[in-house]
Amino acid sequence: MNCRHLTVGYVQLYTGDGKGKTTAALGQALRASGHGLRTYIGQFMKGQEYGELTALREHPMITIEQYGDVRCIHREEVMPEHIAQANAGLQRAREMMLSGEYDIIVLDEVNVTIWFGLLDLDDVLDLLNERPADVELILTGRRAPQALIENADLVTEMREIKHYYAQGVGARTGIER
Repeated sequence: MNCRHLTVGYVQLYTGDGKGKTTAALGQALRASGHGLRTYIGQFMKGQEYGELTALREHPMITIEQYGDVRCIHREEVMPEHIAQANAGLQRAREMMLSGEYDIIVLDEVNVTIWFGLLDLDDVLDLLNERPADVELILTGRRAPQALIENADLVTEMREIKHYYAQGVGARTGIER
């Protein structure tokens, strides 16, 4: 089913050390669904159960899939299987982008995935270049490479001013996960 309603799509990028990058992309997907636009969300480096998975599992206009490990990894813990997961995820996102089924494609945490060395920047740039003109592409994650910033049409940097993590508060169910 071809549901495209956009006449022109753009590339949006949400980056920075502040909270809210994934939340902004999810908010865009929710808003778009209210106007009959379909969104595919591919979450890189995430394999844990997050609230958005439960909330969106049955949503008729939003598809969400994860391409990551069941535990959060650090940059020095990257294994070949993590690289394989990320590359399979990028291929899956490319298929969804070219399928004609979705108006918006979200590559959640793709910036961090590049920084960790799980994906090659050139492969992500190739995906941007393959984007159909009527598909909106949203990239999220800290440490966006300059090349992605230059290729995006909209760039927002989330800047932390104050965060309760500094007082030792961990990720809270329903708020950060």
